[in-house]
Amino acid sequence: MEEQNNNQLNIELSEEIAEGIYSNLAIITHSNSEFVVDFIRVMPGIPKAKVKSRIVLTPDHAKRLLNALEDNIAKFEMINGVIEVGNSDNNGMPFNFGGPTAQA
Repeated sequence: MEEQNNNQLNIELSEEIAEGIYSNLAIITHSNSEFVVDFIRVMPGIPKAKVKSRIVLTPDHAKRLLNALEDNIAKFEMINGVIEVGNSDNNGMPFNFGGPTAQA
């Protein structure tokens, strides 16, 4: 007798969500019961940026996301080479995005 898999999950992806939202900055905060990841789009020369999406995770789901990202990055790098992360101030975040530096 063939065993039926009752753990199948049917996931629906709307056209609007499938388009995705571009983000070039993520800010992560946490409490004792949740992690909050804010995805932000910072544009050159514009001093204000808006949160485009906020994801709230339980600590165990945040850890699963970390593991999944590590696994996917390792697979990506095996095919495409190591992802280089530039070293600069602000934990590697170039907030000026190569634009002109302010002068007094």
